[in-house]
Amino acid sequence: MVRLQEEGHEIHYVAFSICEDSVPEGFPRDILYAECLEATRRLGVSADNIVIGRLPVRHLPDHRQEVLDELVAIRKRLDPGAVFAPSTADVHQDHATINAEVIRAFRRTSSIYGYDFPWNVLYSAKLDLFYELTEEHLQKKIHALQAYKSQLAKEGNPLREEYVRSLAIERGNRIGVRYAEAFEVIREVRKLA
Repeated sequence: MVRLQEEGHEIHYVAFSICEDSVPEGFPRDILYAECLEATRRLGVSADNIVIGRLPVRHLPDHRQEVLDELVAIRKRLDPGAVFAPSTADVHQDHATINAEVIRAFRRTSSIYGYDFPWNVLYSAKLDLFYELTEEHLQKKIHALQAYKSQLAKEGNPLREEYVRSLAIERGNRIGVRYAEAFEVIREVRKLA
């Protein structure tokens, strides 16, 4: 997100759940709402460009139509050039629902790129778009992820700095640079200017 903003792109962030049923003991049930706002603030995303829904975690397949309706409304309001969503290889039921509905909502209008959570993929995601990152980009990403204190409290959580850094190094190695992020190209749309 930081690199795209540096390139002059306006970023909008949408979440469909604050995962109240997944919050560790000792944290307020709605902590992920505040943590998400703080993380996106650290990335420089305008508060006016953030939508956070409250659908029940692990039940998004039951709310597929609501997800689609929201995405269609976003498409009509913003007409984004690119949309980032969970990869098609993500086996988490909520992520798979978001992926499917993003494809339905934006397939004719926007490029769609899938990000992967390696811990949620049964098989390797087809990563074919790589963005080189600088140390500053990586530091901003790590700083933003550190806003998720409730998630960092979980044993073995992959949001920890060493995991994020090692994944960026591994992705960078694939293209001969120090750090990178990688995405699945689900749909690429290039219109005449």
